[in-house]
Amino acid sequence: MLWTRMELPCWCLLLLSCLQSLSAHNDFFTSIGQMTDLLYTEKDLVTSLKDYIRAEENKLERVKRWADKLDSLTATATQDPEGFLGHPVNAFKLMKRLNTEWGDLESLVLSDTTDGFISNLTIQRQYFPTEEDQTGAAKALLRLQDTYKLDANTISTGDLPGVKHKSQMTVEDCYELGKIAYSDADYYHTELWMAQALKQLDKGEESSIDKVTVLDYLSYAIYQQGEIERALEYTLRLLKLDPEHQRAKGNVKYFEFQLEKQKKEETARTQEESGKGVTSEKNKKKKQNNSFSLIPERKKYEMLCRGEGLKMTPRRQSRLFCRYYNNNRHPRFVLAPVKQQDEWDRPYIVRYLDIISDAEIEKVKQLAKPRLRRATVHDPQTGKLTTAQYRVSKSAWLTGYEDPVIERINERIEGITGLEVDTAEELQVANYGVGGQYEPHFDFGRKDEPDAFKELGTGNRIATWLFYMSDVTAGGATVFPDVGAAVWPKKGTAVFWYNLFASGEGDYSTRHAACPVLVGNKWVSNKWIHERGQEWRRPCGLNETE
Repeated sequence: MLWTRMELPCWCLLLLSCLQSLSAHNDFFTSIGQMTDLLYTEKDLVTSLKDYIRAEENKLERVKRWADKLDSLTATATQDPEGFLGHPVNAFKLMKRLNTEWGDLESLVLSDTTDGFISNLTIQRQYFPTEEDQTGAAKALLRLQDTYKLDANTISTGDLPGVKHKSQMTVEDCYELGKIAYSDADYYHTELWMAQALKQLDKGEESSIDKVTVLDYLSYAIYQQGEIERALEYTLRLLKLDPEHQRAKGNVKYFEFQLEKQKKEETARTQEESGKGVTSEKNKKKKQNNSFSLIPERKKYEMLCRGEGLKMTPRRQSRLFCRYYNNNRHPRFVLAPVKQQDEWDRPYIVRYLDIISDAEIEKVKQLAKPRLRRATVHDPQTGKLTTAQYRVSKSAWLTGYEDPVIERINERIEGITGLEVDTAEELQVANYGVGGQYEPHFDFGRKDEPDAFKELGTGNRIATWLFYMSDVTAGGATVFPDVGAAVWPKKGTAVFWYNLFASGEGDYSTRHAACPVLVGNKWVSNKWIHERGQEWRRPCGLNETE
């Protein structure tokens, strides 16, 4: 057993590089880039587990050989015990076996081959994802389900657009999603996922979760949404499987009482409305209209993420062009103008194609990855940076003096925009996590946030430059809900827009969002350019919206 004990230092060395990168991080679910480290961690664990299995199999093989040998020997010996032991060698070997060899066998059987595996597991467990990560990833699935109007079965079977590695969900997976929704009193999603778990159980899928447990959650979730009749149906089905289920027995009586009460109230209300000449249908319609008007931006945002946004009129579209751009014969671009493409007219959004090379992208990612931390947002109440559920990503900041590539990128942004970048913020690199998103927000500070960038001393954010550093298989668009614009990620391109009018007033039409990533890995980097230093580069306008 010496070899298993000797292997531990080797495994520690093998894992060291991976664990160093994991040790400083948490919130794994907020960055796909950092989650890749976990795959290598799991691969190392599997290798260690296989070594343990081989050692255990080797031990069992030795025990089996010993047992087979003795089985044959004792079968022969017991047929004529005295004759067998009459041979002095047989007598000696019996004494030796019982005095020494059976003791060796006992040591072999009692030997622990788990040391190497358990030690590796213990070392790595401290860097495993937490309960928060599991919950965060589960909520991301629910968010994707809502944004992209996916039914539970589509997600469970893994039939998502453009997937390379299809993966199906088990009953346990569906049940876990339902439980997480239930713990948040999200009975809508509880119903969807408990129903999916039940559907898979009905199809005969083997599971440690039984139908009674699923039906218990399902009926309660449906009841909480006001559908008492359906809740009663599922409760009665539960009682057929478990007639002694005490809670279900009580619920049946309660549901039946509530249904009877509802019928009486409905009858009385119908009679009253008939006398007033008002139909319940009109009331229902009015309710629906009121509830819809409460969430217009959210609805527009989700529509744009699905590619169902507003379409430009042909007249407006005819005014969008693509061109070779040299920024008024800038020396850097006279011989090598950049490809510029109009994406939207109001606000004016342009895209630059082939503006950052694959080698530069890899360098930026290499510099950023060890420093990625949960992205924060500016809290207007406290003036401090804080994490938020509506921004699911990790980010890092890179300065020009760290690497020539970053300095070159900054110079390129300045040359193309004609704006001073010495007063701009550092290059922010972001990697989105499971269902990664950034809900509608402004980049500039509004009038009710006079101290938004006070500590920088460089004024408001005049413009935004956004690099797309990866293609995204599905989802991940940058959308502008107020105007109906959607810009889709394309690796090696960048988009640019002004957040402020020339007068310095904020352009509220630039309110934008990053849609949840449905399939793929989204890397972006952005430069927020500030007002200071632009006095001669972008002179003030004479009216507010100029």
